[in-house]
Amino acid sequence: MAAVTTWTGREANALRQALRMSVTGFAEHLGAARRTVAKWSSQGDKVHLRADMQAALDTVLTRTTPEVRERFEALASAGTSGALADPAPLSVTATHLHTGAGGTHDIDSDGDVRRRDLLADVTISVITVPSVATLLNAMVAPSPRGTEPVALPFRQFARDVAAAKIDYQACRYEQVLARLATLLPALEPTRANTEGEQLAQFDALAGDLYHVVGSVLLKVGDKGMALVAAERSTRAAAISQDPVAMAASARIMTHALMSNGHMAQARQLAEDAAGTVRRSTRLASTDAVAVYGALLLRGAIAAARYEDRDSARAMLDEAAAAAGRLGYDGNDRWTGFGITNVLLHRVNIALTLGDAGTAITLARQVPLDKIGLAERKASLFVDVARAYTQWGRYEHGLDALRGAYQVAPEEIRCRPAVQRIASDLAVLTGGHVRSAVLDFAQHAGIRV
Repeated sequence: MAAVTTWTGREANALRQALRMSVTGFAEHLGAARRTVAKWSSQGDKVHLRADMQAALDTVLTRTTPEVRERFEALASAGTSGALADPAPLSVTATHLHTGAGGTHDIDSDGDVRRRDLLADVTISVITVPSVATLLNAMVAPSPRGTEPVALPFRQFARDVAAAKIDYQACRYEQVLARLATLLPALEPTRANTEGEQLAQFDALAGDLYHVVGSVLLKVGDKGMALVAAERSTRAAAISQDPVAMAASARIMTHALMSNGHMAQARQLAEDAAGTVRRSTRLASTDAVAVYGALLLRGAIAAARYEDRDSARAMLDEAAAAAGRLGYDGNDRWTGFGITNVLLHRVNIALTLGDAGTAITLARQVPLDKIGLAERKASLFVDVARAYTQWGRYEHGLDALRGAYQVAPEEIRCRPAVQRIASDLAVLTGGHVRSAVLDFAQHAGIRV
C-alpha cells in the first residue's frame, strides 16, 4: 500500500470510515478535538492537516489490518469525504425506517429493517437535460424569436404558480419544469395587464415563481443560475413591499448562498430577514410565523456548516419556539414549517456538526406520518442512507435508499447526493450486497 504523501480532510475521513469509527471515537483515538475531526469531514480536501496530525494518521494507518487498508484505499480513490461531503450534509447512523401495518413510516427502535421490494411496477420520469435547457432559455430569453408573449388572467397565473409549488414539494420535477417554461414568458405581459391592489399580489407571486425556479436549479446542481433566480425572487418580493413575501424570498437566497459556499453570508441574511419580518409583522399571522421559523431553520443550517455551534443552537431553539406558537405541522406560505420540521432540522444539524449519536436519538423521535411533503420525507431517508454507509452498515444504507425511492422516485434520480451514496456503496460492498446495489441503481436510473 502506498503511503499518503499529504493528508487532507478527505483522506483523514476516508480512514475514519474505513475504521468504522464515529467522529467522536476517531477524535479520541487520535487525541484530537472532536471539532477538528468534524471539520475534516465537512471540508474534505480543502483542509490540509497539521504536521502532528499527519504523523498521527501515518501511525494509525500503518497499524491497521489489511481489510481496513483495502477499505481505506477504496474510499480514498473514490474521492469520498464521507457523510458530510454534500452541500446538504446529513447522515443518521443508527436508525432504520420501515413501513408499519398502517402503511405509514415509523422509526424502528431496535434498528432492524423490514425488507420490502420497493422497485416493482414503478414508472417514473427523470429531470432531462432538454427540460432544464428549456427552463434556462425561458429565464434568459422569456420571449423566443418570432413569438408574442401571452398574458395570463391574474387568477390563472396565481393558480399556476401554486400548482408549480405543489408539484415541486411532491417531487414531480418534470411537471414543475413544464409549468415554469410556460409561466416565465408570461411574467411581463401578465404584469403589464395587472393593476391596482392585484399588482402587489402579482409581484409577490413572481417572487414565489422564481423561488421555485431557484429550488429546481439547485436540485440539478446549477448553483450559478440558482443564485440568479434567487436574486430575481428577492427583487420581485421587494417590489411587492409585502414583508412576508420578502422574508420568503430570503429563504431561497439563503439556500443559494449556501450552495455556492457562502455560509457566513447565508446565516447573516437568514438572521436579518427573520428579524425584519418579526418586527414588521409582529408575527400576527400564521404565514408570518411559518416564514419566520423557516428562515431561522435555514440560518441554523448555514451556521452549522460554518461550524458556529452556538448560533445554530440558538436559531434552532428560536425556531422551536415559533413552531410551538404555530401549534401544528403545516405548509403555510409553502414552508412545510412546524414542530416536526424543526426536529428534522435538529437531526440535520447534529449530523452536520458530527454529532452522530445525538442525530440518531433525534431521528428515532421523528413521526414520519406527520411529514406531509414528499421532498422532506425522501430527504430523511437519503440522510439515513448516507449515515449507514458512513457507519459501514451497507445493507441498511441500501434499504434506506429504497425507502427514499418509494417516497419520491424523481428526487432520487436527480440528487447528486444519492449518486454519491450509491457510488460509495458500489465501491465498498461485495457479493450479494454489491449486486443488490447495482440492480437498484440500474432500475432507479442512478449512475454508479
